Amino acid sequence: MKLTWLGHSGFRLEIEQAVILIDPWLSGNPAFPEDRRDEAIRGATHILLTHGHGDHTGDTLSIARELKIPVVGIYDLISTWQTHQGIDGVGFNKGGTVDLGGAKATMVNASHSSSFDGNEGPVYAGHESGYMIAGEGHVIYVSGDTDIMADMAWMGEYHQPDIGILCAGGHFTMDMERAAWAARKYFDFKTVIPCHYKTFPLLAQDAEPLKSGLPGVRVLEPEVMVPVTL
Repeated sequence: MKLTWLGHSGFRLEIEQAVILIDPWLSGNPAFPEDRRDEAIRGATHILLTHGHGDHTGDTLSIARELKIPVVGIYDLISTWQTHQGIDGVGFNKGGTVDLGGAKATMVNASHSSSFDGNEGPVYAGHESGYMIAGEGHVIYVSGDTDIMADMAWMGEYHQPDIGILCAGGHFTMDMERAAWAARKYFDFKTVIPCHYKTFPLLAQDAEPLKSGLPGVRVLEPEVMVPVTL
């Protein structure tokens, strides 16, 4: 299983028979080298979205059309795009599980907001979400954009993820200290990977508070477009 950070909250996850692009914001992402776009999306089989904000949906529609692959996510957003954008999609909701090339992705709760830009301001895009992705003997918790929430207690106990991809940049999501607290309190991660940081000066620029808050846990600060084997 390989995970490649695409900057901000974007990842390329190679798991089972799938190559999943998670929240692929590439064009205009200051952390992503745009001359490596073809490399980042090559062989992708699915796009998985946590919510509708532009720094997460980014290049979704163009990639979906170019590669003719389905976009997977909350029913409201996916069904809207199927109707108005002509893409192939798999819309589902919290508690549901879909098979992505042998990997099982279960949608779970997050605490944030979700919209996309419309002609007269933000347009509702369905609820924000996270995912538990099971495959190759691991369960990966993709938090999406969220703060700490009590739901993490049952999510950790029920799904027992060993890998956490946690938003941790602050301002729009939980920060490094809050992410560390949540990981200690609600989960038993062996590996934690921060995201939604470094992109802008407003966000956290390093993961030291996360590392110091999680003794005994492998905290990986990924490098953009450098694959990590998990």
